[in-house]
Amino acid sequence: MLVLVTYDVRTTTLEGRRRLQKVAKICLNYGQRVQNSVFECVVDGKQFAELRKELKEVVNEKEDSLRFYRLGGRQYREKVEHVGTKKILDLDGPLII
Repeated sequence: MLVLVTYDVRTTTLEGRRRLQKVAKICLNYGQRVQNSVFECVVDGKQFAELRKELKEVVNEKEDSLRFYRLGGRQYREKVEHVGTKKILDLDGPLII
């Protein structure tokens, strides 16, 4: 399934800036950045549960915001339209290292 993860982390303190870096790093482990605080992650149910758990352990619920949008299974490609310069990876395609 495609999950869109968005977040807003308060960065007025050093701790907040560290949380922001940790959140981005966790999201990069599961998907690709499509905007500054927006990630597209193609995950199964178990991976989604792990992603949510990891992120919830990092964010401060009194200062930060996290949102998860579940866009569905294989049909998600029909729900996403991209216009602009940001290069998008085919997360279902072959991985070449």
